[in-house]
Amino acid sequence: MNSKAPEPLPEALDLQRLPDHVAIIMDGNGRWAKQHLLNRIKGHEKGADTVRRIVRTSREIGIPVLTLYAFSTENWERPKTEVAALMQLLKRFLRKERATMLENDICLSAIGQTERLPSEVRNELDAVKAATASNTGMRLNLALSYGGRQELVRMTRTLAAQVAAGRLTPDAIDEDTVSAHLYTAGLPDPDLMIRTSGEMRLSNYLLWQLAYAELYVTNTLWPEFSRKEYLDILVAYQQRDRRFGRVRA
Repeated sequence: MNSKAPEPLPEALDLQRLPDHVAIIMDGNGRWAKQHLLNRIKGHEKGADTVRRIVRTSREIGIPVLTLYAFSTENWERPKTEVAALMQLLKRFLRKERATMLENDICLSAIGQTERLPSEVRNELDAVKAATASNTGMRLNLALSYGGRQELVRMTRTLAAQVAAGRLTPDAIDEDTVSAHLYTAGLPDPDLMIRTSGEMRLSNYLLWQLAYAELYVTNTLWPEFSRKEYLDILVAYQQRDRRFGRVRA
């Protein structure tokens, strides 16, 4: 992250009414690369620059939690060369951004089947998580080898085992119990979910947690997703009437 002074914030943005948790599906790296006659890896590298930009902006304005869909369980089915390149890009990102996270009081965490990541990537991830564990300015969640359905299966198996062992009764299971056994335990559910590249689907992302999130889809490809557009989306979020199924008096 550079030291260049950030652009002014939109006058319409109320910093007292920001979402507690923003979740983003970062889509469009491959299409951006194709449009620019580059290989897909170049698109992912350009997308990493956008990650830095959005993390920096989120920390600047005071977003408490930011969760980025970085690698899905389905992404393991991509060509081996692309998966290997993505893993190396992730490792470099973690190593390069460690100092920045420490300087900016950002706590890094990861959700998903991280045990499937290559050992060298897991080691780097664990090192940055440990180094930033006491930071309280912002929580940055990377969804890595993550799938929403897989998360729910994992939660179900855990609760079933507790019931079978007599440590939990079926009647005691409620929404709080479920939430407490998800990867995002202890965090607020996302208030806002942003998806770039115009695709109108959740793609197995935070299926339980997004139940009441405001959804915003932009046609912008992730490598071109700007600070300005991000801030404009936050302004649009603040203009929505969030009733959670209730009727205003």
